[in-house]
Amino acid sequence: MNNRLYGNLIFELSQEGRKGYSLPKNRFGDYKVPQELRRTDDAALPECDEMTVVRHYTNLSANNFGVDNGFYPLGSCTMKYNPKINEEIAALPQFQNLHPLQPAETTKGAEAVCTLLCRSLCELTGLHAFTLKPFAGAHGELTGLMVIKKYHESRGDLQRTKVIVPDSAHGTNPASAAVCGLDIVEAKSLADGTIDVEALKELLDAVGSHSVAAMMMTNPNTLGLFEQQIPAIEKLIHDCGALMYYDGANLNPMLGVARPGDMGFDVMHINLHKTFSTPHGGGGPGAGPVGVRKGLESFFPKVSPYHGNFAVAMRAYAYILSLGREHIKDIGPLATLNANYIKESLKDVYELPIDTTCCHEFVFDGLKDKSTGVTTMDVAKRLLDYGYHAPTIYFPLLFHESLMIEPTENESKETLDRFIAVMRQIAEEAKTHPEQVTSAPHNTPIGRVDDVLAAKHPVVTYRQMARQEEN
Repeated sequence: MNNRLYGNLIFELSQEGRKGYSLPKNRFGDYKVPQELRRTDDAALPECDEMTVVRHYTNLSANNFGVDNGFYPLGSCTMKYNPKINEEIAALPQFQNLHPLQPAETTKGAEAVCTLLCRSLCELTGLHAFTLKPFAGAHGELTGLMVIKKYHESRGDLQRTKVIVPDSAHGTNPASAAVCGLDIVEAKSLADGTIDVEALKELLDAVGSHSVAAMMMTNPNTLGLFEQQIPAIEKLIHDCGALMYYDGANLNPMLGVARPGDMGFDVMHINLHKTFSTPHGGGGPGAGPVGVRKGLESFFPKVSPYHGNFAVAMRAYAYILSLGREHIKDIGPLATLNANYIKESLKDVYELPIDTTCCHEFVFDGLKDKSTGVTTMDVAKRLLDYGYHAPTIYFPLLFHESLMIEPTENESKETLDRFIAVMRQIAEEAKTHPEQVTSAPHNTPIGRVDDVLAAKHPVVTYRQMARQEEN
């Protein structure tokens, strides 16, 4: 382990005066840099030979985990396999080497891709028009809410400043509404995890229906449950003059099964990097196209130049073409089948607060045997020892020990069976050797860290860390 220099920073491997490069003789002459642009001190860069640098970053790369390494059951994130043909298409020099400011007559192919992708998204969602400009799902939410806000302003409905958000919503929903300058009103869920329609009626009366701009809904919701009362909810919202917003983060199980536009939604965003299989590890790159019903397309704001993350759009369109009309409809049912298979195989040892058929994901409330003292965090850490990425934990906030699992449609029964066996093994360890679980992980380069301390006081520079060690 130590031979591979795990845990070392590149700065710690630095030796003064050591170089891993040589520059050619200067052929361009000397140019005076203005004094105000000059450094007063040399840049604090590491000094290493080439072999040390190569080994260091190669070893670091071996610690990366993604869908190409193993099972990645991250609930609500839809970390599905990214077919390599998508990468090949996006890497074609005719697309990869484009510049957005080059003559328009030389970018006709790229423009056609954007147009055809938007048409495909319209067909899949039942909406009238799409913009590809948003760079991510949350950026798409903000864009969609800007459309809604502008729509009401165009009608003189300036008092519509409230957005209704379910208590099971993604955290980006209220955040996006706040950034858009709107007020958030929370809608409660029933014990079965779906929106309480009667409580929604009372809420509309309480806040004043004339002040509501929109209601944001995720379907299936973050518990992986299909909201069956959408027709009643849609009527309530539209009757009071507000619009319906569809959070498309969980669109994957709906492909080929149901379309948001047909349900009465006016605006939605799609996480291309989730549903349409493009890489999004490490926070990006992403794409959050926004679609609207007929009559709202004139309110699209300019939230980015050109066509957003074009290379992501390329990958998504290649994915859609690869599946075709006849196979894209298989995604949702297969994702639903896999999720229910894991849920039914584990619900005797993990607490299932809502025991019903789910869609693409489901949520346990920790271990069924609470007497062990083993938490959801402990289970997640122990999974790392077995080579699995942990599921989403402590979200949604409806349960104290939430553990959200989403297998996607790509995984084979053999992969699911191995994961189920490990989850059962951890449940058994919690009973017989709880300390083995509560002190996990044991087989990773870095053991258990203080997550709260790391979040509140991150050390992000080498100099800062060195000063802390000196003190």
